[in-house]
Amino acid sequence: TPNGLAKLTKWLGTEKWDVIHFNWGLHDLKYMDNGKAQVSLEDYEKNLRELVKQLKKSGAKLVWCATTPVPDAKLTPPRKNSDVLAYNVVAKKIMEENNIAIDDLYAHTLPKLAEVQLPANVHFKKEGSEFLARKVVQSIEEALGKR
Repeated sequence: TPNGLAKLTKWLGTEKWDVIHFNWGLHDLKYMDNGKAQVSLEDYEKNLRELVKQLKKSGAKLVWCATTPVPDAKLTPPRKNSDVLAYNVVAKKIMEENNIAIDDLYAHTLPKLAEVQLPANVHFKKEGSEFLARKVVQSIEEALGKR
């Protein structure tokens, strides 16, 4: 979220956006060398509220995407799935308060995680990326009214 706050105005530019499908969280919740999350849950909430405020000004239909699961493995940098759940709860609350559509990629991915995610990694296999992409396309098309 700090990177988003620093760059969102530039990323949005002066273009007209129909739909913005977005997520912040996976980098916020990674553990740094000091043993703390890069962005605390409290700061994540504050930052995400500001990002949503800015995104709403774009006039686009907004779709928030839940952060995908983190495997129970030694990761570099370290992350915990319990944190993914906590950050997603905070984000979902903000999205509901702002009437923003939710694309729950966490729930979508969880049952197939072993098949679609790289082992001991937060990234996905080629077929996993395609699996996620189909869900994202569906949520964007719904936002555009094409479903």
